[in-house]
Amino acid sequence: MKRLAALTVFCLWFTPQVFAENLIEAELRAEGSKFGSDCVHPSGSAFTAVGDCAQLLFTGSPIHIAVGSLAPQNGFGAGLAFTAHYTPNENWRLFWDFDGVATRNGSWRAGGYMTAVLIRHPKIVVLPGGSSKKPSGPKIEAMPAFHLYSQAISLNKIGYFGLGQSTMNSPETWFGMRETIVGANAVMPVTLSALAPLNLSLYGEANGRFTAIRDGFGEPNPSATYAQFGEGIRFNPSLANGHVQFNYSLTFQEWATGTSGASFRRFTEDLAHVFPLYSGMRSLGPQEFNGPDSCRQDASAKTCPPISRNLEGSFGLEFLYTVSFVSGGNSVPFYLDPTIGGSDINGTAVLPSYADYRFRGPDLMVFRGSFEHSIYKWPIGAKFMVDEGRVGLTSGQLGFDHLAHSYAAGLTIHAGGLPVIDLLFAWGGHEGNHTIATVDNSLLGGASRPSLQ
Repeated sequence: MKRLAALTVFCLWFTPQVFAENLIEAELRAEGSKFGSDCVHPSGSAFTAVGDCAQLLFTGSPIHIAVGSLAPQNGFGAGLAFTAHYTPNENWRLFWDFDGVATRNGSWRAGGYMTAVLIRHPKIVVLPGGSSKKPSGPKIEAMPAFHLYSQAISLNKIGYFGLGQSTMNSPETWFGMRETIVGANAVMPVTLSALAPLNLSLYGEANGRFTAIRDGFGEPNPSATYAQFGEGIRFNPSLANGHVQFNYSLTFQEWATGTSGASFRRFTEDLAHVFPLYSGMRSLGPQEFNGPDSCRQDASAKTCPPISRNLEGSFGLEFLYTVSFVSGGNSVPFYLDPTIGGSDINGTAVLPSYADYRFRGPDLMVFRGSFEHSIYKWPIGAKFMVDEGRVGLTSGQLGFDHLAHSYAAGLTIHAGGLPVIDLLFAWGGHEGNHTIATVDNSLLGGASRPSLQ
């Protein structure tokens, strides 16, 4: 927490040095004026008025209301966010995000995030000889993005059912966790023309992780400090004029600590396939040029996209595989083991009919099929998912036998840059039903926050 406070103080001091004071004042005045026109004296239909006011309150710059669900069982968080930007020249865009939220059960999260984006402008080459064709404008290529961040989170209630797939369906205990993450990552597109169809990029990260676990009675346990590094590769090609999209990522991480027997390595393979039903659909995934409190659809845009009234829909297929490697008597600490069932510590729903954190282990395998479609042209849609998966204490315990399965159906809201809202009813897991209501902890299109595992 002291490290986060020091970084926050530095960034708050540094921001006015970078941005001219009149720029901040001008943006605050503009936001105040927009509040008057969109919220106090709105014009147009009631739907438009409510949407415009919500967009301003929850996505406006430089200050807006920050909301989002923390880890399951820890509640819905609300607070404030501050965003700022700086353009030192035509090639670089710099963005800052600061936010903090707290929930009713005393859990909280606070962080500062900086994003630097390199805009590549290819040279215009004039060919000899005349041409009847009009020259096309310069095309902006894929952009390298660099992120610096410091984030602290305190969670008061995390369920532990034991390790492996054959555990009882009542939690053995509850524990709390505080984690501070200070680090950086970078995404570097590969610009070789021969690989252009693959839309290939390289990923790297370096994090310091400071974790403290407390038991269900609030008693502290020994803390752990990790130097965590990661490297990976991403493929995002598309076929059939964008109607078949591949989102593949392969990541390898090293977790090193001075704590005896707690160092390990982890490999994650995530193969996602999206089949949009309509041409020209906007991307609903994170944009690397954004921070978590920003929702621009383009690095040069100044505002979030308006609430869409277009038909949207897609099918999805995904395969997720994680395996951990230990040596010399080491083991993965239980609080760093991934989970499936309900939602995990990052708020991702997997096998949602089961209790949150239901199955925990160092290795896991998940298959998912999904379908989403807007209701008429409203920003609300229907959603259906089917999941199958299992965890293992070793990779040899993963297989296609005795997979846990779950179905879920409900509503999802994608409104402009507002956080995605999911309301799901899940069943079929032989351990009862589960209703899940979540609000994404980043704006729609905002970059993902550092993973807690």
